[in-house]
Amino acid sequence: MKLLSIFYQFLLLGCTSFGGPAAHLGYFQRHFVENKKWLTQQQYGHFISLSQLLPGPGSSQVGFAIGVERAGLAGGIAAFIGFTLPSMLIMVLLALGAQQLPWATGGLITGLKLFAVVIVADAVFSMSKSFCRTWHTRALALLSAGALILLPSLYTQLLILVLAASWGAWRLQPFSADANAQAPKQAGGLSKLPLLLFALLFVVSFAASGELWQLSAQFYQAGSLVFGGGHVVLPLLDTILTDVDADSFLTGYAAAQAIPGPMFTFATYLGAVLTPSTPLLGALIATLAIFLPGFLLVLGCARHWQALMSNPVLAGVSTAINATVVGFILAALYNPIIPAGVTQWWYIAFVALGWWLLQRFKPPVLMLIAAFAALGLLLEQLPY
Repeated sequence: MKLLSIFYQFLLLGCTSFGGPAAHLGYFQRHFVENKKWLTQQQYGHFISLSQLLPGPGSSQVGFAIGVERAGLAGGIAAFIGFTLPSMLIMVLLALGAQQLPWATGGLITGLKLFAVVIVADAVFSMSKSFCRTWHTRALALLSAGALILLPSLYTQLLILVLAASWGAWRLQPFSADANAQAPKQAGGLSKLPLLLFALLFVVSFAASGELWQLSAQFYQAGSLVFGGGHVVLPLLDTILTDVDADSFLTGYAAAQAIPGPMFTFATYLGAVLTPSTPLLGALIATLAIFLPGFLLVLGCARHWQALMSNPVLAGVSTAINATVVGFILAALYNPIIPAGVTQWWYIAFVALGWWLLQRFKPPVLMLIAAFAALGLLLEQLPY
């Protein structure tokens, strides 16, 4: 029953989590920390820190870690399947030619994008209260956001993380006392088997031959090398995959941004396109291959990461990274989430109202989604 509960809760989020990785962290925070209370804010912060330091799909790694924390490896698998299945099915339909999906009307998407703005704004507000409680961490979040807005690139993000971790190890140890006091104190070190399997599969991937083996190798390499997830996977896959025409590539990527769930299901679409004789098998292989390395690294490091939070230096690093993540989400809110959602200046009033309702009454997420979907359909009828 616990596994079914995990699957069901993540399936709900997989059907409704619009807005990309930054929004997903907001959904997870509100659903599993505030509403379900499956884990504490500090545990959630540790999972976010870990996902930022490892390659792979960041928000999906956090979801996988929540499932593992709840019910072991089987819980992580249930969380992954539930969260990924809806977007995976949509991307398979798109690859097979069903491009006019019944839900994909302009007005509905407009409303859901506005809802994503509300959720990400709420994530910035809620997470800043937990992770930015001193002027040091507030400054770090604002500087991180400003740097990423001015120089939006993977290298900027990696540099910010390195500098923030160094600063945290040096200066933020005294401010991590609360987090340290609440950190899990499990004993144990790195889980060697998942890390050895990750390394072995990465080495073997360069010797793969045959259509399906090469397909799995290419996507495994992509999942092993992409830091930051989401939009960052686009240039990497464009470099690795040379057999997909530009129109198909961009069509799939645009669809991945418009649907709920993880953007890494872009691989589902590409896997089906690259194997026209067996599109379902190709989609499944590509999906599993691109997610697998990130999950192996989480399995190998998560237990060790939490146990080491009693170390003041690492607690300071975690404190700094958490503040930096708030800055990253703030930068994502500024661009691309607000420009994509607030396409008319007066839409900001709906965002403000939605955020106030969320803070004041804490309605069920599905109720807000339905309200914003109806709002989008109404806005579509206006003559402007």
